[in-house]
Amino acid sequence: MRSKRLGAGSRLLAVLVVLGALAWQYYERGGVALPLSPAGDAAAVQAAFTAHRSGVWLETGGRVSRLLADDNDGSRHQRFILTVGDGHTVMVAHNIDLAERIPVRTGARLSLRGRYEWNERGGVIHWTHHDPQGREQGGWINWNGKRYE
Repeated sequence: MRSKRLGAGSRLLAVLVVLGALAWQYYERGGVALPLSPAGDAAAVQAAFTAHRSGVWLETGGRVSRLLADDNDGSRHQRFILTVGDGHTVMVAHNIDLAERIPVRTGARLSLRGRYEWNERGGVIHWTHHDPQGREQGGWINWNGKRYE
């Protein structure tokens, strides 16, 4: 899961745009960072990756490029690779102990809201489900006209 290389100036600009948007959301919303607008979705994932950010709530969408085996260690997670924007890939880990399994297949396009965690392979988006304790807004995945949360 590698992303295309950007020049230092492009990386810096992308990082500054995302950090500025997150700071605005944090202060404007009373300390709660809400997702970036869908117009900036692919750029948000790329910028979070470039800046080695974790714990970032975002909305994005893309194409499922690979299905992975479920992670059955602890809470069970359905896993797949999502290609966003112009080629960046990120793993999605969808908790199927808290939300319904998505009958998604390779090539499917979907949108989601979740929490991004950085890793050297492109990152992971998790928390694509409701918060069972009601403390967080939680996330979701939209596919084929249905919302899975």
